[in-house]
Amino acid sequence: MTRALIILLALLIDLTFGDPPNRFHPLLLMGKWLNGGRRLAPSHHRFWFGAIWTLAGALLFALPFWKGEGGTLRVKGEDKKFHPLSFILHPFFLKPIFAYRNLRRAVLSVGAALAEQNLTEARRLLSWHLVSRNTGDLSAAEVAGAAIESLAENLTDSLTAPLLAYTGGGLRAAWAYRFINTADAMWGYRTPEFEQLGKFPARLDDVLNWLPARLTGWLLVAAAWFTRENAANAARTMLADHSRTASPNSGWTMSAMAGALEVTLDKRGVYQLTGGQGRLDVTTLKRAVRVADVGTGLIVTVAILTALVVQGKK
Repeated sequence: MTRALIILLALLIDLTFGDPPNRFHPLLLMGKWLNGGRRLAPSHHRFWFGAIWTLAGALLFALPFWKGEGGTLRVKGEDKKFHPLSFILHPFFLKPIFAYRNLRRAVLSVGAALAEQNLTEARRLLSWHLVSRNTGDLSAAEVAGAAIESLAENLTDSLTAPLLAYTGGGLRAAWAYRFINTADAMWGYRTPEFEQLGKFPARLDDVLNWLPARLTGWLLVAAAWFTRENAANAARTMLADHSRTASPNSGWTMSAMAGALEVTLDKRGVYQLTGGQGRLDVTTLKRAVRVADVGTGLIVTVAILTALVVQGKK
């Protein structure tokens, strides 16, 4: 029961306050570790250096939560249940490893700029908050589509995967996952500098997100049904188009969202997820947020049920 309640409390913190200021966010420390590795990486054997540096970082950020079963921050002598102080602090240690409020706000900010017909600002917000691609020549429809893609894709590694890691392994597993995912985000590029250095964290992140991505895809299908979008088309599109992306995981949630909204999500020269011929505009963007809102509720419900099952077996 304890982990389930802590998930609810951490979600309440996220929905109320969002992420901590950047200067206090643990991702800043993770980024410093990874930037240090980038500077120290040798010209040879970069794959092995990247693997060792990634695993060392995951261990480093998991270590503070290692004491006690699953990293539960228990105080000495409290073997059977959480110490009250631990229970109070626990949600605040869980919150930084997942996020939905800020993701949602970022997507809606792009929509607000599009509603004001300020395409330049919409492109800037999209690039600043959501995507790494060049947004300078995207049309309004492409900006809306990219925001929808990012919303759907990020549900897996911003919410489902870290929460499932927590339910199975406590804070230590959740923080280790967040570091590996951050390493993939910073190093997982096919450029001369990162091709070998980032290969290990990129592949490890693919493995860790394999189940969460597929689960999230199906939960978006269910969310489409609850929001009266096209759930049947979401399932058909997901099963048909999920393999069209370079990532083995991101296509599941993006194609499910495309089908639910009956739109085609297209990244020029990279992939096309054909859910229909509907318009990509501000209205569609808001519909996507509604689907994601319900999907988030379903994701949290699954995480809570999983926590109850896991703890019930102990």
